[in-house]
Amino acid sequence: MKLILDNNILFSLMKPDSVNSYLFSILKVEFCAPEYIKSEFEKYKSDCLFKSQLSEHEFKIRQTELEGDIKFFKLSEYKSFLKKAIGSLSDPDDSPYIALALSINASIWSNDSHLKQQSLVKVFTTAELIEKLLKNEL
Repeated sequence: MKLILDNNILFSLMKPDSVNSYLFSILKVEFCAPEYIKSEFEKYKSDCLFKSQLSEHEFKIRQTELEGDIKFFKLSEYKSFLKKAIGSLSDPDDSPYIALALSINASIWSNDSHLKQQSLVKVFTTAELIEKLLKNEL
């Protein structure tokens, strides 16, 4: 199974003792994300530092660890699916996640309810992934 991480899930992984971090460490899936999400780390670094309560040094180490466990895709690898993705969403900013999922036949891990309103790809919340894990479906 392939799971696309949205930016909020990825940011939550910066807190090593979070439920999402625990799930990330035990799920036996291929984690993927659009490459541009790396730049989002810099854009929201101060928020992530505050919420994770990590020092800058610890933050950088954690970021490097996570990036080593996630396969990143360039826009050129899913660009042909963007138009279809944009048409399925109320928030076009989320279209790269849908487009990437379509291009590599993956699901998305997100707690954003508006992503579930589209019907092109399966979106799992953290709670749904925990439920699947408890049922040995992952």
